[in-house]
Amino acid sequence: MRFGIAVFPGTWSDRDCARAVTLAGHEPVMLWHKDRDVKDADCVILPGGFSYGDYLRCGAVARFAPLMDAVTEFAAHGGLVWGICNGFQILCEAHLLPGALSRNQSLQFRCEPAYLRVETTVSPFTSGCTQGDVLQIPVSHGEGRYVADDETLDMLERDGRVALRYVAADGSAVGARSPNGSMRDIAGVLNQGHNVLGMMPHPERASEALLGSDDGMRLFESVSHAVRHGDSFANIW
Repeated sequence: MRFGIAVFPGTWSDRDCARAVTLAGHEPVMLWHKDRDVKDADCVILPGGFSYGDYLRCGAVARFAPLMDAVTEFAAHGGLVWGICNGFQILCEAHLLPGALSRNQSLQFRCEPAYLRVETTVSPFTSGCTQGDVLQIPVSHGEGRYVADDETLDMLERDGRVALRYVAADGSAVGARSPNGSMRDIAGVLNQGHNVLGMMPHPERASEALLGSDDGMRLFESVSHAVRHGDSFANIW
């Protein structure tokens, strides 16, 4: 399968994502920010970095790149779109996902291992996991605190759209050890169709045991399986 990987000026995790895609046995295709199609990709990744220098606010300029018109149309027709870190910020700015990402509660840039609990497997991105699994995947951000109003948060919880949640290593509540202070410890959310995922942690940086964890590969493998067996997901959401 083909993973389209977006490249905006300031993107810096595109090659890391390409490496993870290659390790998973698939073809990475780089998508330049001025492209107007997704080049027959089965899944589009918006990777981490500082698109357009994070001017105005994170993701605010990238949201208007020509490529995002194609990504929005792709998602509207059920295509898989995966925003990682800055990609999550872009998806929120583009209103493909609800809520926003704000400054970390500590007001510090945090680059450290994090633990995520899989909250739903009704998603192409987590279908290869078991609900309750704890994955070790690092974070690297200064504006990763997920915020939304109570009505939106309640809706996400009710509709099973909280994909990943920050927890302690044993799966218990992370409490004050949260890397960013996200509301309800939310690390990743899905759109209504469950075909768009935004997450702040970097699964591509947890793709080989040499890196300290290969738990991120479980998400790449989930996407691969979902595409190969797409019909089995057709009526879930």
